[in-house]
Amino acid sequence: MSYVAIIDYGMGNLRSVAKAVEHVFPGGDVRVTHDPKVVDGAAQVIFPGQGAMPDCMRELEARGLREAVMAAAANKPFLGICIGLQMLFERSEEGNEPGLGLLSGEVVRFSAELRSQEGARLKVPHMGWNEVRQDQSHPLWAGIESGTRFYFVHSYFPVPAQSQLEVGRTTYGVSFCCAVARNNLFAVQFHPEKSQAAGLRLLSNFVAWDGKFV
Repeated sequence: MSYVAIIDYGMGNLRSVAKAVEHVFPGGDVRVTHDPKVVDGAAQVIFPGQGAMPDCMRELEARGLREAVMAAAANKPFLGICIGLQMLFERSEEGNEPGLGLLSGEVVRFSAELRSQEGARLKVPHMGWNEVRQDQSHPLWAGIESGTRFYFVHSYFPVPAQSQLEVGRTTYGVSFCCAVARNNLFAVQFHPEKSQAAGLRLLSNFVAWDGKFV
C-alpha cells in the first residue's frame, strides 16, 4: 500500500504538518517516521523543519537519514518546507553550515538594516502573512493564484545559483526566492500547514502529484 512519509529528524513542526496532510488526504496513509527504510518505501516524501540549520543537519546525520533524504529527493515526489528547503542547498550563512548540496546556491540572512519601501525598519525574523508571486507554472500551484498570501517564519532565505529553479518569490524589504522546483522536487520557504486554505490546497496538490514537472 502506498503512503506519504513525513521525515522526523527531531526538528520539524511534525504534528501540524501531519494533521494538515491527513486533512487533505482522507483515508490516506500518512506516516511520521525517523526510519530510513520507511522513507525509502514511501510513494511521496515531505521534508519539514524548524530551528537552526546547523542543528537540523546534525540531527539528520545522527539519525542516519541523510541518504534516505537524498534518494527521495532524486526519485519520488518530494516536498521541502522551511528549513527543509534551506537544507537542500550547498551552504548557509547560518554558521557557514554545509547543506545537502542537492541544489546549487546558498542560504543567506536578511540584513539587519532591512527596510520597507517607505523606509520603515523591518523586523527579522520575517514573521507573518505575505504574498507569493509565481515565477513559473507548476502542478503544485494549481488552483492557487499568483499573489496569494502564505505564512512565513524565517530569518534566512535561499539564493539559487540557477534562476530556472525559482518558481515563487516574495518581497520583505528585498525580493527573495521562496519556492523552488526541479523535476520531482518542490520546496517552499513558507509554511503551507499554517497557511489556511491556500496551504491546504498546495498540500492537496502535492498528494495528488505524480512528480512530473516540465
